[in-house]
Amino acid sequence: MCRELYKKQKGCNWGECEKCGVILLLNKLYNGEVIEDKEKVEEFKNNILKKIEK
Repeated sequence: MCRELYKKQKGCNWGECEKCGVILLLNKLYNGEVIEDKEKVEEFKNNILKKIEK
């Protein structure tokens, strides 16, 4: 859902993707991995959100 909304309107109705924690929460629940480093968070979000743009 996040990818689709990012592609269509560069964000969802909850706010800006750069400030959102949903993707990180889903990653924690699915993989059990917590990403806290600011650079790694940004890289992870960009990787997830921009996969669909190609």
